[in-house]
Amino acid sequence: MTLRAEVTVAAIAEREGCYLVVEERASRRLVLNQPAGHLEPGETLLEAVIRETREETAHHFVPEAVTGIYLWTHPENRRSFLRVTFCGSVGDRDPGLALDRGIVRTHWLTREQLAFHQQRLRSPLVLRCIDDYLAGVRLPMDVLSRIATEPGQQTEQAQTAACRG
Repeated sequence: MTLRAEVTVAAIAEREGCYLVVEERASRRLVLNQPAGHLEPGETLLEAVIRETREETAHHFVPEAVTGIYLWTHPENRRSFLRVTFCGSVGDRDPGLALDRGIVRTHWLTREQLAFHQQRLRSPLVLRCIDDYLAGVRLPMDVLSRIATEPGQQTEQAQTAACRG
């Protein structure tokens, strides 16, 4: 049997000990999660995490490091996810941007507040990613590689350099 994992990205943005999270509808309940979502065809991991954060929070996310690469299988539906989590910074919320369908609101919550609401977390990855971030896990962005297959397509490394300005 071949494992088929869905590739997802997530963003950790921290301000004064609080983390940007979304409250969203998933499986008929309200859950808390980092801004996160699926990689779309032709998209780099960096493009995906920037897009997902903007769509779900109306904040522009600037990725600075990779805090983890996680393989997780949902215990009920057995779907597997390969999640690449980035830490970085966000600017002020853009009031002109609407939140993605399914997103109810955004919050800035401490790790303790998230732990208190553990039953409402979308997956155990929410706290695990924050714990790795707090432990100082910072992989350089150049650990990511995307091999350009078409003329004019950027490699992940070229995009990383562009994000750093």
